Order: sequence, then C-alpha cells, then structure tokens
Amino acid sequence: MADAPSTGRETIRSRQLEQLRNLIRAVRPANAFYENKLNAAGIDDSIASLDDFAERCPFTTKDELVADQTAHAPYGTNLSFPLDQYNRIHQTSGTTGQPLRWLDTPESWQSMLESWQTVYRAAGVSPTDRALFAFSFGPFIGFWMAYEAATQMGCLCFPGGGLTSATRLRILLENEVTLLCCTPTYALRLAEVAKLEDIDLSRARLKTIIVAGEPGGSIPATRERIENAWPNAKVFDHHGMTEVGPVTHEWPHEKNNLQIIDAAYFAEIVHPETNQPVADGEEGELILTTLTRTAMPLLRYRTGDLGRPETHGDALILRGGILGRADDMVIIRGVNIYPSAFEHILRPFEAIAEYQVIISKKTEMAELRLRIEPHPDTDSKALAEQIIETIRTQLNLRVPVETVPPKSLPRFELKAKRWINE
Repeated sequence: MADAPSTGRETIRSRQLEQLRNLIRAVRPANAFYENKLNAAGIDDSIASLDDFAERCPFTTKDELVADQTAHAPYGTNLSFPLDQYNRIHQTSGTTGQPLRWLDTPESWQSMLESWQTVYRAAGVSPTDRALFAFSFGPFIGFWMAYEAATQMGCLCFPGGGLTSATRLRILLENEVTLLCCTPTYALRLAEVAKLEDIDLSRARLKTIIVAGEPGGSIPATRERIENAWPNAKVFDHHGMTEVGPVTHEWPHEKNNLQIIDAAYFAEIVHPETNQPVADGEEGELILTTLTRTAMPLLRYRTGDLGRPETHGDALILRGGILGRADDMVIIRGVNIYPSAFEHILRPFEAIAEYQVIISKKTEMAELRLRIEPHPDTDSKALAEQIIETIRTQLNLRVPVETVPPKSLPRFELKAKRWINE
C-alpha cells in the first residue's frame, strides 16, 4: 500500500506552484500559442493552487502542436522569447506521427541538463565514471543532453556515434568504461556481438547501464537478461521525451519503478477517457507541465504514456515504469495488448535472439502472428510450441509462431521497431 502524502510532498507542491506562476509570467503574453488558451481559461500568474490549474487549464496535445508548426512553419508559435535567443534545435523521432521541432535557449537547456544530472546521481554516477554513449548522434535530444550532462559532472565521456558495435565494445574494454547509455535492445545487441567476436564481457569494468527509449528497463525479464549478459553491471531505467526532456529515473528504493523528477515537472495521471485523476494504483495517462523549460513550454501535455501512480513519502512513482502508450494498444479478439506484454513474455526465453510481431488487418478483426529468430542449435519446433502455450496462458490468445533463420530479423541501435502492420 502506498504511503500517505507527507509534509515533504506538500513542500514540493508548494514549490511547484511558485514555479508554475513564474512559468505563466514568462508565457503571458509573449507566447502566442498559450496566450489565447490561458486567456480563455482565465489563468494568470495569480493561480491559486495546482488543483485549480489542473481544473481550469486545457490539455495540450501533439496534434495541436503539429498543426501549429504546419500553419506557422517551421517552428510554430510556442516560443516565449524572440527567435534569436534560441541556440538549440532538436526534433522528435516521428515514431507516432509527424516529427516536431523543439527549440531551447541556453537557460532552458541548462535546466534539462540538471534533470539529467538528477538521473545520473540517482544511478550512483560520479565524476570518476567513464561513460560510453552507444548511439549515432542525430536530431534526437536525449543523446546530446545525456552526453553534455555527464561532461558537466566531470565524467570522461566517449561519443559512440558512427561506429560499429564491435568497435564500441573495444572502446568499452580498452578505456575501462564504467557507464553505458543505450536502449535496452542495444544493450542486448552489444552482448550478442560480443559472443560473435569472442569478447569476454566478464572482463569489462562496466558497473551501470542506463537505458531509455523503449520498454525494457523496468520489465523484470528484460532487465534480468541484460544483467545476465553483462555480469558486472546493473540496469538503471529512465524515460523522457524530446518535447519535455528527462522525466523520470528509476526509484532508488525498488527497481522496476520510475520516480518523477518533481523539480522539473508538475505531473498528473488521469483516466484517458474521463480525464479525471486516477487513484493510487490505478492505470492512467501521464500529463506533464514543464516547470523549468520556459523557452518552449508545455502545459498539461498529454504524453500518451501510461502508468500507475503511487505516492511514497516525498516521491511520486510509476509502479512498473511506463506500461505502454495509449496509441500503441491493439485489440486482438477482445484482448487489449501493449508491446510491453510481449517483452514480459518473450525475454525469459534465452533461446530467442530477436523477434517481430506482425499485425494483420486484412479482415475486420485484427490478428497477430509472431516471428522468432532462435539462437543456433536451438530446437526451433519445441521453442515455438512453448511460446504458443505461454502466450495462450498469459494473454488467453492463440498466436501463430514462425521461426526464421539466424540473422534474418533486423537489429536496432535506437528504438526497436518490432511491431509491423501488414
């Protein structure tokens, strides 16, 4: 059972209210996108409480932001300062629709670096750590922010862009890297390449693997598989978004749960259909107001991320991490399924090298089928039968399973795209 809210929690909310008032002062009337919305709702910097704000302020949706950037290309009207004050631009991955461009001033950027440093400190990272960032640096915000935040902390940082997996492994070993930042999928991919290259990962000095970008870090079976592959390292989960920045880090008191970074966000969790706040332990959609990223802010942003909130002392946590995304859910014969469900089911099978889920909508009723790539020397038929039975038991569905040859399914460095519409 969740602990009762403490006076510490009340202190946090009092500070957030003052941050919110400062944010509204920066937004009105300079920010054209929010000026009309806030004016219509009668909201100014005298807002009485967070509850009052949540009751009166309308949601912000991604569709609104896309429409604004389309109508007022290229950056839209959600800018609180003149354009010449901005010095950073990034964009979303576009995995759930049209990409959004996001701009920052030096001050807003620094506020997010401080949130990333909160993640690092919670993970036990110190200036003596040596960090490898195992991804290609592109327009996505997390890469640059994680790297720069670590350099500010005094870590020795290795940018891993434009390199093969084997080269990254050599850098990790030769430089005695202690911190690895990547997706859960890529942590497993590096371990797979290590086997192919006959690299003994027990020789690595790696202590911590900070993962983000997809389900896995808070899924016990995925976490266990990564930690088995990297025998000296522990997984630490985190999640964020280009539009808002780093949002959570693993709750230090219990793994597989995420803690909201209260210093940077006013977070609400609401029922996706009624828009009413959910009780502790009930599933809802995460709504975020950025309290420190004033240059291109978001007020009551519908993230689409689903979680179960609990209050423990001063901490607001999401039990089990991010459970899925509202727009990722598929209904198969009356059963609601999120991609994370297959992570839970399939990761305990160590014989599976990779998998792919095919969604077929050729008839009125959607269907699923599963492709698995077993490791060599696996009894593929027996494995497929085991998986069919496990899915039937856990989801009450019969899903056809097809085995494919080694190395035939795609590997991923960034967010994995395992769910394919046919």
